[in-house]
Amino acid sequence: MKMRTAKETRKTRETNISVDLNIDGTGVSSISTGLPFMDHMLELFSRHSLIDLKVKAKGDLEVDYHHTVEDIGLTLGTVLDKALGTRKGITRYGWAFVPMDDALARVVIDLGGRPYLVKSMACRKRKILEFDLSLFDDFFQALTVQARMNLHIDQQYGQEAHHAYEAVFKAMARALRMACTADARDRRIPSSKGSI
Repeated sequence: MKMRTAKETRKTRETNISVDLNIDGTGVSSISTGLPFMDHMLELFSRHSLIDLKVKAKGDLEVDYHHTVEDIGLTLGTVLDKALGTRKGITRYGWAFVPMDDALARVVIDLGGRPYLVKSMACRKRKILEFDLSLFDDFFQALTVQARMNLHIDQQYGQEAHHAYEAVFKAMARALRMACTADARDRRIPSSKGSI
């Protein structure tokens, strides 16, 4: 399998985002978004997926965090799609249950090219410090569409917001790690259609 790496820069009047990704890395990251909780979640994602990840984001944070968070999702999804290429020889499906103290999250991923997001959070808290947790809805939607993946997030219980989202990001990382893994028995495109 060839090196699965990609880079992308997204510049708008609202944001300037650059993402550099290596699917077959060791989980090394360099994250700078101007949003400490977002940095923390992306660092966890990198470490547990074993995807090497560099994210540098500058956005109009004085206006709103929305543009930056959504555009990070768009750019990360674009880079992941590029790095996966034709998706030939991958396992395609991945799933993980991850606990974090009081919280449990289940994430299931299909890299079959059909974008669809289902997200359910038992935790109803809305903020961590100044970070509005509803922004993750836009992040996950953007990531799902640009990466051309089916993403199911089910945070089953746990009311501490930090623990809930940490469990989600770690479970997503572990599920993606499984889905991206080379299939030792099948080097074909993982679809009966012959393409993704």
